[in-house]
Amino acid sequence: MTSGSRFVPLSFRHFFFADIISLKAMDSAVLTDVWGVEFTNGQSPKAGVGLTHIDHIALTMSYNEMLSWSLFYSSLFTMQKTPMVDVIDPDGLVRSQALATPDGRFRFTLNGAETHRTLAGNFLAGSFGASVQHIAFASADIFSTKRALDGLDFSSLPMAPNYYADLATRFDLSADYLAALEEDNILYDQDENGAFLQIYAKLDASGMFFEIVERKNNYQGYGAANAPFRIAAQKRLMRAKGMPAL
Repeated sequence: MTSGSRFVPLSFRHFFFADIISLKAMDSAVLTDVWGVEFTNGQSPKAGVGLTHIDHIALTMSYNEMLSWSLFYSSLFTMQKTPMVDVIDPDGLVRSQALATPDGRFRFTLNGAETHRTLAGNFLAGSFGASVQHIAFASADIFSTKRALDGLDFSSLPMAPNYYADLATRFDLSADYLAALEEDNILYDQDENGAFLQIYAKLDASGMFFEIVERKNNYQGYGAANAPFRIAAQKRLMRAKGMPAL
């Protein structure tokens, strides 16, 4: 090391810089091989699971801030707003509004919590501002993606059997198709344009989670009818009220 590095103790230089052969003095700023030495990958890359892109990002905020955030994103990007809907949580209501570019390639959902008792409100209490609570990835074949994830120890959110009994009354789906949905914990919705399939991962410790979706034909929604069932399933796995964190 040249004089430009004299502030580095000898013992520190020996152990930290021993294998980084291209690190020179600060005045020459040569770091050619640092990345190759420090960041090596001894594993073979794993095959993909069929995820193609991010379908949408869900932001959680106070209900009073929804208008401000809606104006913020719609002024930055050319986005169309859908009418606001009420998402039913067992402990209250959450207001939700979607924003998307005209081609549907860039989508946000804004979820406004009015009480900390709801799942969204509980997440908001431990975060700041308008935080990302979940990210939805798109798949062209959600059943194939689920099988691939099973091989990677993916743990999907378990859905109650009564959800699939409700599906049977709402949509004209075959018994075999309903059984396949239930086996993989896949949620289903449809509108006049097409169908929508969803899988959820379990909540992490912060309350964030991931979703995988498949849009069939020109379905434009976000499965709002499934939200109460999803929230109830998530709350069943949360720490009981009054129980301290470990």
